[in-house]
Amino acid sequence: MNKDDLFNLDGRRFAMVSSTASRVDPAAPTCFAYTEADGVVWGSYEGDTVVHGRFVGARRGAEVRLNYVHLTRQSADPVAGSSTNRIEFLPDGRIRLVEEFQFDGDATPQVSVCEEIVRGGL
Repeated sequence: MNKDDLFNLDGRRFAMVSSTASRVDPAAPTCFAYTEADGVVWGSYEGDTVVHGRFVGARRGAEVRLNYVHLTRQSADPVAGSSTNRIEFLPDGRIRLVEEFQFDGDATPQVSVCEEIVRGGL
């Protein structure tokens, strides 16, 4: 297996476990669905604070750079931004994404952590 294949995100799902931007509801966290083809990454997300979101970007090795836009449960105004994600492996083989991100128009750096969902939950 090619080492780069280990980082492929195609068909993987993730649940947010922590974020500096908002409180994460562990009973209904924001969940992300990833698709990847030839290093191009895209997908959608929704959950506790997000009604609907979309992202697109590129992966090079263990780094994923994304742009995103979503609607929150608090406002009908779209929220957009960009992020850099670092792919890590958990001891059980699942992937953890450590995301450093900023909302457009806000220079405050944020960090979130998502962990891969496998059948039957986290």
